[in-house]
Amino acid sequence: MRDDIHTTGLPALCASCEARHRGICGALTAEQLTLLAKASSKRRAEEGAELIGDAENVESYANVLSGVVKLTKMLSDGRQQIVGLQFAPDFVGRPFRTESTLAAEAATDVELCSFPRATVERMMAEQPDLEHRLLEQTLKELDQARDWMVTLGRKTAAEKVASFILMIARNIDPTMQPQQRAVTFDLPLSRAEIADFLGLTIETVSRQFTRLRSEGVIRIEHNRRVILDDIRKLAASAGN
Repeated sequence: MRDDIHTTGLPALCASCEARHRGICGALTAEQLTLLAKASSKRRAEEGAELIGDAENVESYANVLSGVVKLTKMLSDGRQQIVGLQFAPDFVGRPFRTESTLAAEAATDVELCSFPRATVERMMAEQPDLEHRLLEQTLKELDQARDWMVTLGRKTAAEKVASFILMIARNIDPTMQPQQRAVTFDLPLSRAEIADFLGLTIETVSRQFTRLRSEGVIRIEHNRRVILDDIRKLAASAGN
């Protein structure tokens, strides 16, 4: 059998971790993963827990192993704006920054793998593939931000809500295919948070959920559980 650096000699912390395949750790050899694992720790955070504050000194980074992280920006008058969501296996933090520019909060119960900033930045200098993975994620987030600018600036309220649901579905299940049916997931945000994220009122968001449900695009259980029977119908409702 061929020796695979990603399956042979892995530390116990990394053996069953999905982030090592799709996240930044996929760029590391088993030896490098072992070195990183020695400085790493897994932790859980409950929904609503602050993971890092805005303008806070950055001492560590993390991979999202499960759950959803909410990124927010605080305005000078105390208002808060949701500016992004992160899913497994996204990397939480910005390399080479000593101070955070956003706050990160657990939108759902989350599991994280944390490691010291100094360790990651040293490994980036030693392993170009790791730096390349982080650059890829940064560019992906930039593309998503540009797409979201179109959603917020040009789409109707109905298309915005459908786009939000589609975005959640695609991130929770990256292998989802257009012809796939019966996708089920829990929304990571409340109606008020979705309204904040989309620049709509809570009433408008609620009406659009009702409309999507009445048109058979989605089904909803227990207020937050969404069932999609046809991804293509949702994509069409999103204006995609």
